[in-house]
Amino acid sequence: MQGPSEFGIVGDAKLKNWDRSKDLSKITVPTLTIGAKYDTMDPEHMKWMSTKVKNGKYLYCPNGSHSAMYDDQEAYFRGLISFIKDVDRKR
Repeated sequence: MQGPSEFGIVGDAKLKNWDRSKDLSKITVPTLTIGAKYDTMDPEHMKWMSTKVKNGKYLYCPNGSHSAMYDDQEAYFRGLISFIKDVDRKR
């Protein structure tokens, strides 16, 4: 669907031109996007995504990778717990 791995898309991959970015504004539930310094996904893109959903929030993990819940636990869980508490307070 994408190619040999998540690190590169081949020319005939089914998902090569799949783009759902225009639909992000349709997401109305509270949404946390998480970026990390050493992630394979660009943290700035994750930050951008958080601005496109109606109730988006961004969390940056400065010492994290794609597994920030393991390698940057302090920032990850502090941010996650804060997000959950914020959502609960608004109900």
